[in-house]
Amino acid sequence: MVKKISPIEAKSRVDAGKALLVCIYADAKFNATAHLDGAIPMSEFELKKPSLSKAQEIIFY
Repeated sequence: MVKKISPIEAKSRVDAGKALLVCIYADAKFNATAHLDGAIPMSEFELKKPSLSKAQEIIFY
């Protein structure tokens, strides 16, 4: 299920370790302009995806 949440709610969930924050942009743009604290680039997410629990909350931006 896709649900929109506020930036404040996203930060709260990521800071509490309840969610994974993933940037949808390529690494170059992520590193240059789109990086948010606690976020990982899509390339890192793709590497982690096989080991993630089905219950893992993921927030894409």
